[in-house]
Amino acid sequence: MIGLVVAMLLAMLDNLIVGTAMPTIVGDLHGAEHLSWVVTAYTLATAASTPIWGKLGDLYGRKGTFLTSIVIFLVGSALSGLSQSMNELIGFRALQGLGAGGLMVGVMSIMGALVAPRDRAKYQGMFAAVMALATVGGPLAGGFITDHFSWHWIFYINLPFGLIALAVIIVTLKLPKVRSTAKIDYLGAILLTVGITSLVLITTWGGQQYAWSSKEILGLAALAAASLIGFCYVEQRVEEPMLPLTLFKNRNFSMVSLIGFIVGFSMFGAVTFLPLYQQTVQGASATNSGLLLMPMMFGMLVVSLVVGQVVSKTGKYRIFPMIGTTVMAGGCLLLSTLGTSSSSFTAACFMIVLGAGMGFLMQITMLVAQNSVELKDMGVASSTATLFRTIGGSFGVALFGALFNNRVTDTMKASGVPMSGGTGQLGPAQLKKLAAPVQDAYHHAVSNGIHTVFLWGAVISLVSVAAAVFLREIPLRGGPGQQAAEPQLEAI
Repeated sequence: MIGLVVAMLLAMLDNLIVGTAMPTIVGDLHGAEHLSWVVTAYTLATAASTPIWGKLGDLYGRKGTFLTSIVIFLVGSALSGLSQSMNELIGFRALQGLGAGGLMVGVMSIMGALVAPRDRAKYQGMFAAVMALATVGGPLAGGFITDHFSWHWIFYINLPFGLIALAVIIVTLKLPKVRSTAKIDYLGAILLTVGITSLVLITTWGGQQYAWSSKEILGLAALAAASLIGFCYVEQRVEEPMLPLTLFKNRNFSMVSLIGFIVGFSMFGAVTFLPLYQQTVQGASATNSGLLLMPMMFGMLVVSLVVGQVVSKTGKYRIFPMIGTTVMAGGCLLLSTLGTSSSSFTAACFMIVLGAGMGFLMQITMLVAQNSVELKDMGVASSTATLFRTIGGSFGVALFGALFNNRVTDTMKASGVPMSGGTGQLGPAQLKKLAAPVQDAYHHAVSNGIHTVFLWGAVISLVSVAAAVFLREIPLRGGPGQQAAEPQLEAI
């Protein structure tokens, strides 16, 4: 478990630690026009490789593929630290992301193979703690390392921790050796990778680098549709599909995949726009932006720990997704009421509610997904749950970003306050240089933008409430007096 926790921390931390170091990196390597690709390359590689790592683990053994992903991640980290240009850094970050996809899937699928679902819930709190630590500590650690050492060390710091994880896994992890004679579904892997990459690029570029109606975005949408349709066609005809579509015949698997998508949608939207509101409207320091999310992470961590213990003792889990989705929708609705006069304490209380809702869901969705499949498909189930959450996060940031910017722009126009430039892109430092009436109007516009974002978040969260109602209470394997039998697929 120590090795798995360290590996998960590395995968999650590395995407967050880079943000605060980016101004320094751009200053050293130049190429500010490629700045976004330093993050996008990592995200793309992680998302695209996630299902492939999961299937390779199922076919050829989870320990070997997990160790391989750690090595790839460490090589990518070392090369990223040695980068002498932005192009090199982008390429090496993609290599890092390729390894990170295997880290996240490997952790969940190995735990699924080692621990029965009934007992697994007790361990889920550790991974919730890792998520909270990475979200809060990542930006702070990135700033501290960059200020006191060098930006190169935000990548080098992975090496000692990664080597520790590698050594612990090699020595302590004992899994049966697996060697499949089935052929790898290369065509399915290529089509799925192209489809996922296109979707992530649409959500990354749409409304920012390119207009939603531009030929680039429409072309990517057509490519994504064609690739995913082709993928579904291929998967029904190969001996060993990359992602068996029969898994979605299981009601619980389909419903928790949808819930995971919406959890990612809401969580990444909150992580993106709450600090913007608190820095711009409430005047909080940008340096402490990571700490502003601590109430949400605290609510998520505490609830996740309690839920894990209850599930382990009772074996019952269906009630928690229903409570969690309802509380998550309520948290979004409360956050939509934030205005220019709302205090930091009020915002923190509302964030605790949202975090509590996510705490009911973050690990339960993975638990139910893994309990819904046979052991041979544990990697695919873990990678699919991770993938839906990742894609949900990408869509959430894109949709919420479009809603936010449109509402801010419309509010500024309606206020009649003259202003030049993109009103949705003002930082706290720029805002302080403007006249008081403009600052007041912009504070009001940002509050309206936050209202729109979280109101829609509450509406979308209601879909997850409906999905949770359709879950069935399938007994968790490994309970008292039960054999760890393989589940049979239950048709919808």
